[in-house]
Amino acid sequence: MKRYAMETAVGIFVVFGLLCVGYMAVKLGHVSLFGDTTYPLLARFTTVSGLRAGSGVTMYGIEIGRVEKLAMDQEKQMAMVELRIQKGVKIYDDAIASIRTEGLIGDRYVSIDPGGGGDVLKPGGIIIETQPPVDISELIGKYAFGDVKK
Repeated sequence: MKRYAMETAVGIFVVFGLLCVGYMAVKLGHVSLFGDTTYPLLARFTTVSGLRAGSGVTMYGIEIGRVEKLAMDQEKQMAMVELRIQKGVKIYDDAIASIRTEGLIGDRYVSIDPGGGGDVLKPGGIIIETQPPVDISELIGKYAFGDVKK
């Protein structure tokens, strides 16, 4: 009888452990089991250096989505960034997307100023106004060698 009690306790522990591992995989992998809670938007940038898939998308300092993928638009000769934005977040067609750096030498992320003077962007819409990332090493080089105008 004692043997079956020990096997039952180990079995419950193993099942509980597997459930915890599954939960963490879903949460950390940003997987949605009950339908998609995001919608896609696109943004064109002249350069996306330092930005990668999985980087955050923020508005007012609050994370509202993720960078899904990076691609090239051969016709316009620009980089295309696909963003996944949480449903319920309204972004207008006069929004401005800019690539920023977290801290002095931190990761890059996309910051969105949502606009408000135009129509709401539909899923798959394109953010026209964008600002590429600031190249810190270029700025330091200009300052060090006297190319900065006062």
